Amino acid sequence: MNSKPGKTSKAIGDRRIRIVVAERNPFVISALREMLECDGRFELLGSVQSGKQFLDLAAKGGFDVAIIGWKLADMDGADVLAEVQSRKLDVRITVFSNDHDIGILKQCVRLGAQGYCFQFDDPAILFETILAVSHGRICIPSIDIARINETPLSRLSVRERELLGVLADGWTNLQIAARTGISENTVKYHLKNLYGKLGVRNRAMAIALYSGETRQATG
Repeated sequence: MNSKPGKTSKAIGDRRIRIVVAERNPFVISALREMLECDGRFELLGSVQSGKQFLDLAAKGGFDVAIIGWKLADMDGADVLAEVQSRKLDVRITVFSNDHDIGILKQCVRLGAQGYCFQFDDPAILFETILAVSHGRICIPSIDIARINETPLSRLSVRERELLGVLADGWTNLQIAARTGISENTVKYHLKNLYGKLGVRNRAMAIALYSGETRQATG
């Protein structure tokens, strides 16, 4: 990765954009540090390799944009984005992926990532993505936008959407069973099927998808 030094324009007021990086590969971290330090618009505050460490940083704030890899030491980007939404953390995230899988891009958009770019892209693309995200815009690859809008939620049945809605309201499996007249094991079975349709692994990720679509519909 190469970058062009000498850019000194300040992006937010008269200061540089403050960045933190979450990435499990130390070589990627080193390359990002070199790129960002050679560009006068950015200030790298620090880097971590695990999702837990990043979530701790996000809770404290003090930075403008986070750059996260899709695979961290203890969780993947989907888990991190779901936790950010679940905890209602005020953080703007750009996913820096080494995988061109459209499924990953779609997950990132649904789970609230504001930026997305590939590790193989020209550094200028990463810089422009960071700039856009720091100014409150969403910056993702322009290809496949139509496919991204076809969310799994749109294919759920009415009952499945109702189930997802009560999950988002904080109902436990026992509460769902008691109020619908089915066993708790049957609730678990329905939830497993629901997670499969959504392409998620757990309740937090399902709720994050639901919450993200609801915000878009009402925003």
